[in-house]
Amino acid sequence: MTRNALVCLCGLVFALAWTACSKADSREDVGEPGIVSLDPGRVAGARSPFGEDVWVYRGIPFAAPPVGDLRWRPPQSLEPWDGVYDAAVSAPACVQSVAPPDVARFYDPEVDVTSEDCLYLNVWTASAPDAPAPVMVWIHGGAHVVGNGAAVAYDGTALARRGVVLVTINYRLGALGFLAHPVLSVESDHGVSGNYAVLDQIAALEWVQGNIAAFGGDPDRVTIFGESAGSQSVSHLMATPLARGLFHRAIGESGGGFGSAGKAHPKIEIETGGERFVEALLGPDQEPSLAAMRAVSFDEVLGVKPSLVRAQANVDGWVFPDTIYNIFAAGNQHDVPVIVGSNADEGAMFGAGDVANLADYREMARREYGEFSDAFLATYPAENDEDAQAGRMDSFTDAFFGWEMRAWARMMGTVPSFGYLYFFSRVPPASDADTYGAYHTAEIPYVFRNFGLSVSPHANRDWDNTDRDLSETLSTYWVNFAATGNPNGEGLPEWPVLDRESDQALVIDDTVHVRRGIRTARLDFFEDYYASERKESP
Repeated sequence: MTRNALVCLCGLVFALAWTACSKADSREDVGEPGIVSLDPGRVAGARSPFGEDVWVYRGIPFAAPPVGDLRWRPPQSLEPWDGVYDAAVSAPACVQSVAPPDVARFYDPEVDVTSEDCLYLNVWTASAPDAPAPVMVWIHGGAHVVGNGAAVAYDGTALARRGVVLVTINYRLGALGFLAHPVLSVESDHGVSGNYAVLDQIAALEWVQGNIAAFGGDPDRVTIFGESAGSQSVSHLMATPLARGLFHRAIGESGGGFGSAGKAHPKIEIETGGERFVEALLGPDQEPSLAAMRAVSFDEVLGVKPSLVRAQANVDGWVFPDTIYNIFAAGNQHDVPVIVGSNADEGAMFGAGDVANLADYREMARREYGEFSDAFLATYPAENDEDAQAGRMDSFTDAFFGWEMRAWARMMGTVPSFGYLYFFSRVPPASDADTYGAYHTAEIPYVFRNFGLSVSPHANRDWDNTDRDLSETLSTYWVNFAATGNPNGEGLPEWPVLDRESDQALVIDDTVHVRRGIRTARLDFFEDYYASERKESP
């Protein structure tokens, strides 16, 4: 069901197809507060339930619905609408699988309704058009396969009150966001396919450039920020030439595309994987065609084994001329300042996986790290089953998060703009704090100042004054950075720019302080390992 159909259901008979619904709900009272004129037409928002001084505009379309003939194509321009579009109702999340239970208890995507018609965004503002405020655009996480920009955990009321215009976006997920296939490449003007999710994010940023001033936002001070896959997306947007000029600062929280998701995959390899996916989707006896691929339901697309499609950005020669690492190493990323960092116990959410005992651990080391296995076991030593499981989680933390963010900050040395590195180690208070520590996603409520808003019981913890003080500090750093490109300000501990020699990071714990060389030996192991991987890549 489309978002527009859902809106129409509120006042129309549910006997018509979605095309019979108006793309914009008409109102007689167009002079009331909350009406904003945009390029495609007018929209009507509502006051935030968490603060009457903040206006919220939900479910605003930023591209044409990517359905029918537009499935697996770059996002297309919107058609203008008449009347006033009802932006008081959130749009559906993009089509997605259900998050694994162990992850979903931490990661709270709040997905009740999904649709292929999902290219919508949300805006929170307390600013006036004659006093433009810095803009922050949030890209949600979820491994590029789940998530929802409209989740209440990302509510922008508190940040809007601090003087920014907050935007959250949706983008296509899984196979619908990343499938590459020869027949799709033939159709493309650029001879490539895949990376649709990245193109959606670019389209949202183009919308921001054209429309955010109407909400009191400054299009010359746009900060992109995200967590996990959203943080990976920030690194992608810094690397793609197609996003040049669309943002001016960047914040990455626990995710990058440099090593763990940064190998070069030739176009033919990406498309070969897509051919396997389409064969599973259509059956081995049906010849792949655009018509056949677009005729199947999204449920059938979701039914194909997800591992057949890499839900990652790929080097296609158009969106990405090279790997993310190589683009940064050459100084060809967008020259904007960054804040990047990770959490102390990222791997605790994901557990020890296939490592149940010491023997499993040693076998995993040989299987995954090959000639580096001895160095791995020396870096993450284990003498018993408990050590083995801890080593698995610690190495996961470093491989996919700690090293990624340090590498990102260090490679800002290839351009004039600065990089600021943080290490979040505050353990949110709860009965399971000893088990999960400063887990993946733990920093999000501190950044958004949204304690207690999540629908996930696990996310609503026993917050105390230490947490509230840290949230005040962290969100102030973020807002200062969005406003000026420098997180520092009056009353805050001084946050130094990272340089490779000092390797200084801001530690966000019960107190906020600067520390040198956090987990240096562990991250240096992955520095060597990923360097070897890059040499072996095509």
